[in-house]
Amino acid sequence: MEGTEQDDAEQLLGWLGYDREAGVLHGQLDWLVHLLDWAVVVIDLLAIAILLIGATRFVVGFLRAEIQREGVRRVKGINRERVELGRYILAGLEFLIVSDIIHTALSLKMIDLFFLGLLVVIRSLISYFLDKELEQVKKELGS
Repeated sequence: MEGTEQDDAEQLLGWLGYDREAGVLHGQLDWLVHLLDWAVVVIDLLAIAILLIGATRFVVGFLRAEIQREGVRRVKGINRERVELGRYILAGLEFLIVSDIIHTALSLKMIDLFFLGLLVVIRSLISYFLDKELEQVKKELGS
């Protein structure tokens, strides 16, 4: 019975992924794979930096608008900061999608392809609805 379960597991793993050493890319061009792996790390770090910069700018702008204490100016200031934060989030998400695509191309695993598809769908939905919200806030601001 244990042998059958192990065979089933190996069959599932075989379906979900390929041998990383298979093919020219991971065999003869291994140096290129390592270079692109580092590129993915750099792109991920850039995305994180963009998100952190956006969050920091939002907090500073939010506090500045909140200190003004005037109703209409305060709301407009906060809405301007929301639009700016949304732009940073969208830029960060786009960088993360790029890194996921490169990672999946290097991985050669079917499960990573499914994971990429799921991530792209989720991030695209977030981007779509965030963009819609930003348009609404811009209309409220009269921009």
